[in-house]
Amino acid sequence: MQPKFDSLAVILNVRDVEATERFYTEHLGIRFTRNVEEDGSIWLLAKIGGEVEMLVFPGDPQPGNTPGIVFGLAEGGIDTLVASLAAAGVEIVTPVTEAPGGWSADIKDPDGHIVSFYQSEALPRVLAEAV
Repeated sequence: MQPKFDSLAVILNVRDVEATERFYTEHLGIRFTRNVEEDGSIWLLAKIGGEVEMLVFPGDPQPGNTPGIVFGLAEGGIDTLVASLAAAGVEIVTPVTEAPGGWSADIKDPDGHIVSFYQSEALPRVLAEAV
């Protein structure tokens, strides 16, 4: 399956959301939208260009968990894509799992980097394979 992507997200887990926001705003001109969860925690979202998002979450930044790269699936088909990758011998790190507003899955690339996929819950999880 050759997926069609409609977005790319870079996700950072950081110790101090406010310090990260200051750094990227002051030094790189990136403007964030602040989002507050029910527990009071804050996370940030910035749109960079037309199709790239940068998300910042409070967390413990460790190699392997940040930065994260997430490809948005334009047409859905996450189940089809993950099955196709597994059949090709790609290591599936996290199988298709429910995520906020949709579904996600993680794989390892040849160098061991975690690459994620996300699709909206409004899209079909299974697509017909092209012949």
